[in-house]
Amino acid sequence: MSTILVVEDSTPQREMMANLLKNQGMNVVQAKNGMEALKYLKSHQPDLVVLDIIMPSPNGYDVCRKIKSHPRTKSIPVIMCSCKGEEFDRYWGMKVGADAYIAKPFHPNELVDAVQQLL
Repeated sequence: MSTILVVEDSTPQREMMANLLKNQGMNVVQAKNGMEALKYLKSHQPDLVVLDIIMPSPNGYDVCRKIKSHPRTKSIPVIMCSCKGEEFDRYWGMKVGADAYIAKPFHPNELVDAVQQLL
């Protein structure tokens, strides 16, 4: 069973994404900010990370950069999922190492398809 780390500061959004992935038979771990995510990643290696951009301590760009620059976590796929939907935002997401970028609001199948493609 795949383990997905969902990092999102909005509780309703985080719960919705977690439930969506759990319904697909995935194990989901939740973090409400970048610090929680990085702490979890120090001792665990999920199969994939779904990461919001706009959140406190640190933001999603910084978390992605740290994931992709560490030898132990650099191969973990990262999907950035943000309300920042401009091409510029997508460009920066990919520049810091994201493997996919989904703009909110999104159709549930869009997240599920992206996760399944990267696993």
